[in-house]
Amino acid sequence: MTELLWADAENKTSHDMDIGVSITNSSGFQVSEFILMGFPGIHDWQHWLSLPLALLYLLALGANLSIIITIHHEPMLHEPMYHLLGILAVVDIGLATTIMPKILAILWFDAKAISLPECFAQIYAIHSFMCMESGIFLCMAVDRYMAICYPLQYPSIVTEAFVFKATLSMVLRNCSLTIPVPVLAAQRHYCSRNEIDHCLCSNLGVTSLACDDITINRFYQLALVWVVVGSDMGLVFASYSLIIRSVLRLNSAKATSKALNTCSSHLILILFFYTAIIVVSVTHLAGRRAPFIPVLLKVLHIVMPPAINPMVYALRTQELRAGFQKLFGLGEHVSRK
Repeated sequence: MTELLWADAENKTSHDMDIGVSITNSSGFQVSEFILMGFPGIHDWQHWLSLPLALLYLLALGANLSIIITIHHEPMLHEPMYHLLGILAVVDIGLATTIMPKILAILWFDAKAISLPECFAQIYAIHSFMCMESGIFLCMAVDRYMAICYPLQYPSIVTEAFVFKATLSMVLRNCSLTIPVPVLAAQRHYCSRNEIDHCLCSNLGVTSLACDDITINRFYQLALVWVVVGSDMGLVFASYSLIIRSVLRLNSAKATSKALNTCSSHLILILFFYTAIIVVSVTHLAGRRAPFIPVLLKVLHIVMPPAINPMVYALRTQELRAGFQKLFGLGEHVSRK
């Protein structure tokens, strides 16, 4: 989602490649595939990154599957907050799986070629899952806001039906708003260059290879970031501002601590998610001296949250820890605090 800010750096690292056809009039030809070169500037030893990336991917898959299975099998976790956590786990698996198999294929088997339809499909999947993750964080913020600020009305308002409707609205929003991204990219004409100094298909990294004007692609990318991620982030922080204001009005220190503890895990993940977006955006400035840094951080921004999210919730949520212990047979009975 942040490639707009450092697309110029990718422009400068992209270079010409013979596509196996004698071209006399470049505007009459269309390349049939793109070549993902991997991490720019470190091609000779980038395969050493495959082990930590593979471990992160396996951790993300295992931890999120454990979350989903635990929530499904443990009756005490059949509550809106945990249903949203389960949905977040599904989104995290989808987000990591969108890029990691291809990245590992590049690093292990030198499988750098990707067809145009596959590349455009990956662009769509990345944008959809990133927007969906942001949307689920917004739903979780609303859930915590209702639970803390309106505890008496919470059970009647935030129900399973509410979770279903909120999730469906986010799916429809994200799928519809992100469709133009790959559609606009597919309408561009790619006549000569097909090497991408990246290990995944980023929207503006791909369209920078086009022979025609990409102003509309840049504009829509910027609009999408501000409309979806920007509005979600604003509403999330507005919700937590109201939560903090409500908590600070409590007379009991114990009640204040308990209220903050119920949303601390969520707040940690939100800060990590949106801070990472800002960091990835800022590091495009280092693209000229160390072009692999923005690429590596973008990959980590996609694969690390799926690996970290379940661990944060498991460590800070007593009920979820108890569910894990029962699921894996680590204890016959776990007392709830």
